[in-house]
Amino acid sequence: MNEIFIMSEKKCRKAASLELSILRCTRSGNIEEFRVYLKEARNEILSWRHSRSGETCLLLCARYGHIDILRYLVEECNESFEEWNNDGKRALHEAALGGHFECVKYLIRRNVEIDCLKRADWTPLMLACTKDNIEIITELLKAGANPKLLNKDGWNSFHIATREGHVEIVQHFLDVFPDIWDTVSNNGRTPLHTAALHGHLATVELLLKCGRYTSDFADSCGTTPLMDSFRGNYVDVASLLITKHHARPEAKDKLGRQCIHIAAQSASLLSLKFLQEKMKIDVRNAVDYSGMSALHIAAKEGHDEAVTFLLEAGSEINRQDNNGRTALHLASAAGQASTVSGLISHHECDVTLTDINKLTASDLALKPEVREIFSKYEENFKTQNVDTALVVCT
Repeated sequence: MNEIFIMSEKKCRKAASLELSILRCTRSGNIEEFRVYLKEARNEILSWRHSRSGETCLLLCARYGHIDILRYLVEECNESFEEWNNDGKRALHEAALGGHFECVKYLIRRNVEIDCLKRADWTPLMLACTKDNIEIITELLKAGANPKLLNKDGWNSFHIATREGHVEIVQHFLDVFPDIWDTVSNNGRTPLHTAALHGHLATVELLLKCGRYTSDFADSCGTTPLMDSFRGNYVDVASLLITKHHARPEAKDKLGRQCIHIAAQSASLLSLKFLQEKMKIDVRNAVDYSGMSALHIAAKEGHDEAVTFLLEAGSEINRQDNNGRTALHLASAAGQASTVSGLISHHECDVTLTDINKLTASDLALKPEVREIFSKYEENFKTQNVDTALVVCT
């Protein structure tokens, strides 16, 4: 029994040593050192796969851009460049994502499958579009890569490029495929939504120039590109959409939320100021279909700076939604201790208001720290009443 255990332990050590040697060689790109190891353990090295990721030597060389070892493995060792790891990535995926132009060119010359799919249906071109490397993208397109293929989320390569905001790449796609702007993801989002959300001003400008997007085109949730720009706190993009695309800040999503609600939810202070000061949005009366104001939403999320701004801008602290709940109710139920403390100390806050179930904000408090705030408030309130009574008696 001990002999079996010792033999098993030796085997594990040998495998671990082999893996370390392979990883070192493929990272360094030292082909001479690799050849030495190959002479000593050819079968083990060529059949090796990483214990967790399923990588082969060839895949690692493509990832790190070591064209000499890559060529040696293909031409001298007859290794297949169509092997994949546990994520479904092949050599072309790795080389394209890593930005290794020479490796990409070599693999294309070897007639690899140009639109091979990894997990989630990503092609090498899609991965290349996550990087700022127009050479590789151009090479893949010349080799016949299809930019209109969709991944599992319904994104094509152009959509991915607009997310990254590399204008030269976006322009190249539009030059070669003029109608490629006309694509929507599975949840109805356009490249304009994506570029606006990520604040890519130049890309948004290009899309407005080359695409024919309708104003306030909404995704499956009713979100418009303008809402996304305010969510990301990109007022320069928002201003462009309003002036050049006639986007409306008062447009509503499927919950009835306007841009002011979206900005409050994401604590986008620049957006809140722009909407209130420049666009003159009525923060007091703008409510969604459930009767919630921007203040309700900011309080629920625990965004103290947004709460302070909205109160100073005229939001009604005791406004009740369709369920009779105030901003304090929502902050209390969400366990936002800091927000509860700020609201409760406001001179106009009425802690006695009840919702449609006859519950006060303190009744909804679950977190101990929130309960403690209400307890201290009640103690202070009683003390103040006693002091007031004594003053009256004297």
